[in-house]
Amino acid sequence: MSAFNVVRFRVKPGQEQAFIDAHRELQPQWQGLQRVVLIRTGERSFCLVGEWQGMEQLAAARPAMIAQLDKIRSLLEELGEGLGLTDPVSGEAVLELRS
Repeated sequence: MSAFNVVRFRVKPGQEQAFIDAHRELQPQWQGLQRVVLIRTGERSFCLVGEWQGMEQLAAARPAMIAQLDKIRSLLEELGEGLGLTDPVSGEAVLELRS
């Protein structure tokens, strides 16, 4: 099954469109990446979901993902509770349901 990385962000006030545009321009060419979805989860909160062929490809792309994050850090606000600017998780899919 696929692997996924999920990252939660809070954007500084007034920077929402710049954040969305930065992701639109990203155009990652990372081996094993199947798709990326950016979800608005609140007024200034977003969640990015990446789908990968497997954990090996996801792990290999982490340095490149961090480099991309470095480009948008100035747009982000700390999440609080000791999390910093992002709340990332990743893992292999264990169940897939389709309608």
